[in-house]
Amino acid sequence: MAVLGKGNANGGCSLLHAAGLGYGASVALDLPVKVRLLDKPSKRGPPDDPDGLLQAVLDTWAAQNLAFPDGRNPQQLHWRVDSSIPMRQGLKSSSATAVAALRALCDASDTDLDDPTLVELAVTAQIQAGVTITGSVGDTWAAVGPGWKLVDSQAPVREGVLLEGEVPDSEAWEVALVLRGQRKARPTLEQFQPHATAFQQALQSLQEGNLLMAMTWNGRGVAAALGDVEGRKMANDAFMNTARAAFITGSGPALAIVLPKNQPQAMTRIQRWFEARYKDIEIVLTSFSKPSQRESTA
Repeated sequence: MAVLGKGNANGGCSLLHAAGLGYGASVALDLPVKVRLLDKPSKRGPPDDPDGLLQAVLDTWAAQNLAFPDGRNPQQLHWRVDSSIPMRQGLKSSSATAVAALRALCDASDTDLDDPTLVELAVTAQIQAGVTITGSVGDTWAAVGPGWKLVDSQAPVREGVLLEGEVPDSEAWEVALVLRGQRKARPTLEQFQPHATAFQQALQSLQEGNLLMAMTWNGRGVAAALGDVEGRKMANDAFMNTARAAFITGSGPALAIVLPKNQPQAMTRIQRWFEARYKDIEIVLTSFSKPSQRESTA
């Protein structure tokens, strides 16, 4: 078994859910995914891909008339996926997997794609696989590299970036992810429309450069749209224990909690609080991706 190509990407958390206003933004987290393109099936068996996203990546690649490695056809290609991103919890696993798989194809075929093209293809594959209700353009930009981009989800990818930036003092923050299991069903756009006010507050905060406030307002809007009373209560619990931001990310159900790294006692207190009061949760500690962690497209 030979490795034909390799690709990396990362997960993220939401700044603004695109279903709220049509504008979306996510920020990259240190949640890596590595995808290998193989000439034979992995000894570990096929990757967990219930939505057929990896096949959608191959179909999207072929539709662009891009070359497959060594003249192989898609049936002669196989995948191995090593991911630290919990699936279907709002942490951008689909965007990251699509980007990493496309990078593996680039590596295997000596194809050079710029970042906008990479995002366009990854978004197309996600839509084909049915894993997104908005296109996940902002999520996919976050998967490509550190930082964030505010995008118009209705505009072409190359024209849709409205604002962008890094996380101020990214090394100063720690992020706790409260995992609550995979979401049971994908929400609809109609669920978000009555809660536009919260998303407008998130957008305004993002335009002002206040990422933590944008996360918080966005999380309130998502909790209301999903009717996630427990999620909103958990975010309030985190604030009561001195969190700087606490919110449902993506379409949930995971929560992200942001605290300064120089306050480890506060993080310990939050962990103990949640573990004592909520059953069947898991807490994972991570951080915002740093600019030096950026991955090239090939």
